[in-house]
Amino acid sequence: MQLDYDSSVITFEQLLEIFWMSHDPAERTWSRQYMAIAFYNDEEQKKLIYKTMDRYAAAGKGEIRTLVLPADTFYQAEDYHQKHAMQLDYDLKYEFRKIYPDFRDIINSTAAARINGILGGFGKWAVHAGEIDTYGLSDIGKERLIKYLKAPWQL
Repeated sequence: MQLDYDSSVITFEQLLEIFWMSHDPAERTWSRQYMAIAFYNDEEQKKLIYKTMDRYAAAGKGEIRTLVLPADTFYQAEDYHQKHAMQLDYDLKYEFRKIYPDFRDIINSTAAARINGILGGFGKWAVHAGEIDTYGLSDIGKERLIKYLKAPWQL
């Protein structure tokens, strides 16, 4: 994935910490399509990647197999890979199809990304409670999302 971020809100090093915790960098990659790779745009980013990788390795997490490569042309994944968790929830997917008839607009929607994260198990009520009204959902969609945030096993 390609990530745009505001460095006054979160640093590249903080993003790297999340990156290392979000996958198993010691896991052997069996498919080029799903490789774990940290891309850098300049020497400073490259140094930070190796610094955080070394810190992770020193914590006894095993041999690091995540690749470190210079950033090049970015290619988006196929549509069926986009917003995958949301695509599995028919009701919320339908709501976004009403807002954005063109699926490319859903892919680029921050609200769709947030909801996809929630449905993927990364949502916390305290984080999203103040934002739910900004996602463009109907009252039924909001209720569904709130239910999921509070008790995802009830859906």
